[in-house]
Amino acid sequence: MKLSKFKLKLPEELIAMHPAYHRDESRMMVLHRDTQKIEHKVFKEIIDYFDDGDLMIFNDTKVFPARLYGNKEKTGAEIEVFLLRELNREQRLWDVLVDPARKIRIGNKLYFGEDDVLVAEVIDNTTSRGRTLRFLYDGPYEDFKATLFALGETPLPKFIKRPVEPDDKDRYQTIFAKHEGAVAAPTAGLHFSRELLKRLEIIGVDFSYITLHVGLGNFRNVDVEDLTKHKMDSEQIWIAEETCRMVENAKERRKNICAVGTTVMRTLESSVSTTGLLKPFEGWTNKFIFPPYEFSVANRMVSNFHLPLSTLLMMVAAFAGYDFLMEAYDVAIKEKYRFGTYGDAMLIL
Repeated sequence: MKLSKFKLKLPEELIAMHPAYHRDESRMMVLHRDTQKIEHKVFKEIIDYFDDGDLMIFNDTKVFPARLYGNKEKTGAEIEVFLLRELNREQRLWDVLVDPARKIRIGNKLYFGEDDVLVAEVIDNTTSRGRTLRFLYDGPYEDFKATLFALGETPLPKFIKRPVEPDDKDRYQTIFAKHEGAVAAPTAGLHFSRELLKRLEIIGVDFSYITLHVGLGNFRNVDVEDLTKHKMDSEQIWIAEETCRMVENAKERRKNICAVGTTVMRTLESSVSTTGLLKPFEGWTNKFIFPPYEFSVANRMVSNFHLPLSTLLMMVAAFAGYDFLMEAYDVAIKEKYRFGTYGDAMLIL
C-alpha cells in the first residue's frame, strides 16, 4: 500500500474550525460494509444501530493545556513550547517541542508568564525539534503543576487556523476524560453527550474504557511512499482486566463491539493473543495499521473524517475497506461533510 493512494482533493473550507453547537448533533455518515450502502444521519441517531448487550469502548485520556508561549533569555525572542510528556516529576523534567527550534540551544533559559513566573532551562537536544526542559521551580509539585497548566493553552491542532477560544477548554475534551496525559483529543469521543450516553445505557449498551495518551505523532507527516517503512511515534496505553473480560463476554454472546475512534482501535489491536483474545496491558504502542489488515477485536468503529495522507485515514481504510472508504470520502466532499478534529462523524458497520 502506497502513500499516494491516500491523496484527496479536500477543499480547505471543509476543515471544521469549530465544533457542532451540540456534541451529539454533528452529521454522521453510516457505512454498511456488507452491502456497501451509505446513509446520512445525525450523530445522536447512532442509538438506532445498537442493541442490548453491545459493547462500546472509549478512550478516557484527558488533554492537558500543552502549548506555552514564552521568551528566550537576553534576546527576548518569542518561543512556542509544546509539552509532550513529563519525564521526571521530582526534577521537573519535560520532553517538549520548541518552535523556532534552530534558535534554542542547551543551556538557554526560557521565561514564561507575567513577571517570568516560570523559568525553564534547556538541558538536552533529543531531536532536531525536540528538547528536554528542566523547569526551575522551588515550591511544592502541586503548585508547580498548577502554574504550568495555568500558563498553558488548549493544544488545538495547527490545521484549526484560529486563536484558542474559552469554549475550547471543554469542547476539546471528551465528557468521560479522566486520565491526564494527552496532547490531542481522541476525536471520535467528542461526539458523545451525557444525554446520548444515558440513552445508550437505557437500551442496554455496555461501556468500557482503555487509555491511550494521544501524542503529536497523529499529525506527523508520512514521508515514505512505501507505508511498511513508516515508523509511528510510541504512545502510552493501558488495557484493564475488566475491559478484556467485557470484550470476551460480548464475543461469546455474539454481540457487537464498537471501537470509538482510531486510538481505541490501535490500543485493542496492540494487545491481542494469536487466538484473538484481548490481554491486559500497560506500556507503549507504536502499532501502525494500514490496508490490508485483519482486525481481531472490534467489528464496528466510530471515526471522524480525517485529513488526506494521515495515518488516521489509513487505519480507517483498513477497517472499512480501501475502495469503499475512498468512495465514502468522495461522497463526503460532495455533501460538504466537515473534516478534522471538530468535524463530523462516521459509523462503520
